[in-house]
Amino acid sequence: MSKFAALLFVLVACAAPAASAAENGDDWLESYNRAVFDFNMQLDKYTLKPLAKGYRAITTPDIRSRVTSFVYNMREPLSAVNHTLQGNVKEAAVSVGRLLINTTLGLGGLFDVAAGWGLERNTTGFDDTMAYYCIPDGPFFVAPFLGPITPRALVAYTADSFASPMYWGPLNDKNYADKISYSYAALVAINARERSLDLLDDLQKNSVDFYSTARSAYIQNRQKVNGHSLCGSDADPASYDFDFDMDEEFEYE
Repeated sequence: MSKFAALLFVLVACAAPAASAAENGDDWLESYNRAVFDFNMQLDKYTLKPLAKGYRAITTPDIRSRVTSFVYNMREPLSAVNHTLQGNVKEAAVSVGRLLINTTLGLGGLFDVAAGWGLERNTTGFDDTMAYYCIPDGPFFVAPFLGPITPRALVAYTADSFASPMYWGPLNDKNYADKISYSYAALVAINARERSLDLLDDLQKNSVDFYSTARSAYIQNRQKVNGHSLCGSDADPASYDFDFDMDEEFEYE
């Protein structure tokens, strides 16, 4: 059994006894979660947030838009695979078409030409696929460096990372594989953090307890993901949407 397969088995098995914990908002690890959340906040304060601010300072909105478009284009193969696993062949074909059009006519994905042709982006990943087949979400917890997460989301995050073209694409060239994959990961994280700068600053400023606010926002987004499963969901729909594009590569600390 591969290391990833073992991780998948262990985490999903751990999720089963507490399948609805994240959806119900239980926080049985609150003391641990708050400690890790505070650690992540300090890490973000002195590393990722300054980098995101610097990135915003030296780039224009148009340049950042091109970077975001490129990142989304790199996710199209992943979306195509997971749309197929979810039985949505039409959307899988759209993802493949978007990849081909935007990689060629869109200069590597810097421009979303396909959207202008009626092929709208519909990003999905392994988390959506596992939710679709009713794999339990598991309890909410805060992971070092990653932030709010659940066991299923952690498995999906790992699978998405290994399935990215930026991971397996350069594997044949060991001299550049790590440089490319790590550089891409850094670009993705900084770009995602820049996009959430204003929203997260406002949330933190207006929150009496920022941990509780972040936890509530994450759980509501989990309800949105779990609401599209084959088995349905009894959870109430989110009353507000704190969509930080976490499925994109970055989870807020």
